Amino acid sequence: MNMKRSFFERLSGSASADGAFDSFDEELPIATTSMRKDSRDRANTSASNPSQLHDDSPASEGQLPVDVHQTASDIVIRAFVAGVRPDELNISIRRDMVEIEGSRTEREQIAGPDYFTRELFWGSFSRTILLPQEIDVETSSASAKDGLLTITLPRLNKTKQTKLRVKVG
Repeated sequence: MNMKRSFFERLSGSASADGAFDSFDEELPIATTSMRKDSRDRANTSASNPSQLHDDSPASEGQLPVDVHQTASDIVIRAFVAGVRPDELNISIRRDMVEIEGSRTEREQIAGPDYFTRELFWGSFSRTILLPQEIDVETSSASAKDGLLTITLPRLNKTKQTKLRVKVG
């Protein structure tokens, strides 16, 4: 009798001692449809119906993409906030975390059927960034230029030591 090798035997290349089958004996057929075709179908559906791509529900909130890097003395966070006025941004800083919240509103209302492509995010967004080390909250700064928000967070130097003299009297 010709018995299939068990899943474990095929995985490890060993032979079974008792010849019993395990539950993964049956080979599943390999799918011949490509992922690209499925992606194209979804993209075409979204292009023909832009409302599927854009969620107008008030409960949906976008997540702000950010870049975080360090210099010799600072941790720097950058985020594109084009279309957001500085007074619409709320940046909360703690020693180990930064939270950026804001809202981007459409200046003009366009009917759904009039869109060919709708990829921009409109509405409220937020992002919480856990920092790799503690920062000095009091000397942190934020600036925005050409739609790019830059937050500069001076790192705390925990290895810095000072000697204290004890005063007599």
